[in-house]
Amino acid sequence: MKHVYIDGPYIQLGQLLKKVDAIDSGGFAKMFLADNEIYINQELENRRGRKVYPQDVVDIRGFGRFLILSEK
Repeated sequence: MKHVYIDGPYIQLGQLLKKVDAIDSGGFAKMFLADNEIYINQELENRRGRKVYPQDVVDIRGFGRFLILSEK
């Protein structure tokens, strides 16, 4: 499992996809979510605006599992 550090209280799923290099820009988030399974804390998620918080586990099929951590 890879660690992803965020500097705020949360990160939106679309921004997280950019941060882990799953997509090149935010414009691709909607298409990526339509074509790929993403689980947050073992629940299927497809909303690019979904808030992801520290200690959440995000599983992006084909890209890996990520533990979200606060930089503070």
